[in-house]
Amino acid sequence: MDIAPQPPELTATTVARDRLRVRYAVIGAAGLVVGIWLAWLGAWSLGWNMDDLGIRPRDAHGLIGILSAPFVHASFEHLMSNTLPLGLLASMALYAYPRATRYALPLVWLVSGLGVWLISPSNTTTVGASGIVFGWLAFLIVRGIWTRTWQHILLGLVLLVLYGSLFWTGIVKVAAADITGVVTVSWQAHLFGAIGGVLAAFLVAKADGPRRAANRAAIGS
Repeated sequence: MDIAPQPPELTATTVARDRLRVRYAVIGAAGLVVGIWLAWLGAWSLGWNMDDLGIRPRDAHGLIGILSAPFVHASFEHLMSNTLPLGLLASMALYAYPRATRYALPLVWLVSGLGVWLISPSNTTTVGASGIVFGWLAFLIVRGIWTRTWQHILLGLVLLVLYGSLFWTGIVKVAAADITGVVTVSWQAHLFGAIGGVLAAFLVAKADGPRRAANRAAIGS
């Protein structure tokens, strides 16, 4: 019996390319996480007031927080709670969409921060990278709708099943609690992070041109 030739996706060239994508994703995600850790450790060791680098709503001086807040966390526990999901989702995004992610990250970052600055209570200061976490999650779930490849759709469905409840607990339940009492979690950052992720998934697909992403056989955009 003749042995059927290997399909193109199993060739040595494709395997090597896939390994390169994995390395790129891991290094990129690690760089983001390490950068946030170093910034927090530096600010903590120097005794800086974390609130000075946070987002202060509708305060002109608080605008700097849109850029700096994801590097600042209220406590070590706060930093730890964001580290794993941030690293995991960033790795997935960089592997599945190595080019699109470069455009999606700044959009998620800015939309999340600007939303907090616009609608959060004026007597609050928001710090942390949870808005970016929600943005990555929304981006990965929705992106398959625009690429229309089964790999992307499957990735989005798996993440929706595993982590979709975060949208309920991190946005709806926290927002409801905010109405009845004081909460220490910014549902505004989560909400606008998710909006930024959906917007990024749409705009990056449009920037690629009509149907271009849909016609790619392999994961990536």
